[in-house]
Amino acid sequence: MNAIIGALIVAGCVIGGYVLSHGNLHVLFQPYEFLIILGAAIGGLLICSPFKLLKEILRSLKTVVAPKHFDSKKYIEVLSLLYEIFNKMRKEGIIAIESHVEEPSKSEIFKRYPEILKNHRTLDFVCDSLKILLSIDIPPHEFDNLLEVDIEANAEESSHPFHRMAKVADSLPGLGIVAAVLGVVITMGKINEPPEVLGHHIGAALVGTFLGVLLSYGFVGPLATLMEHQVKEETSYYHVIRIALVSYVARSIPQIAIEFARRAIPESERPSFSELEKIMKGKGK
Repeated sequence: MNAIIGALIVAGCVIGGYVLSHGNLHVLFQPYEFLIILGAAIGGLLICSPFKLLKEILRSLKTVVAPKHFDSKKYIEVLSLLYEIFNKMRKEGIIAIESHVEEPSKSEIFKRYPEILKNHRTLDFVCDSLKILLSIDIPPHEFDNLLEVDIEANAEESSHPFHRMAKVADSLPGLGIVAAVLGVVITMGKINEPPEVLGHHIGAALVGTFLGVLLSYGFVGPLATLMEHQVKEETSYYHVIRIALVSYVARSIPQIAIEFARRAIPESERPSFSELEKIMKGKGK
């Protein structure tokens, strides 16, 4: 929603300022300039992006309209799940969680956290990590490295869409100049026309440069930055899960493992010690 509101503010302020300065809106309406700039930008994106990446870009653009919020509630939910699992492992042994991680949809523990069950990536990350502990006796530092590799691989893949959008943003001012130059070429063919006609064509040509710069810095560039921010938020979320898992493997008791993870949560979304302690006491009963 913020992205839509921001785009409306950009368009409203730029066009409003132009109109208030007694500018002629008709001059800005240059559909062929739009065709040249946007068409070339989309074509360039197709050249540099395989089909799989194009699907990822479309998926990322959808999340801009309805973004995932990794707020305090999400962190509390995943830490509560991990606390229950750690407690069960500590009291009944690691083998007690085997059925839960093999078929989480049938697990009484996982059923208490429907949002995590719906998030397949989080579910796979937690379950696959616990399956490793069921399979082998892995040292904490190796387990940590393994989870780091997983998170980095996913973060790298998730970063491709915003990198491509950033490249498109960088190309738009140049494509605006291309449109402007073509407009000048057309104007030179009308050099014998009256000054009013020449002025109109020169103005239309300059609109190309204006559109390229506006689209780059007012829309596509900020969009790429927002996509990057969402990837960083998601990466932080998985690092919190990693810290909880590694702390427990390093022989921390469940409460301490969860506290390590809580301290890794960004301060703006970090639940208080008392808030999480109350939840943990409820889960421990």
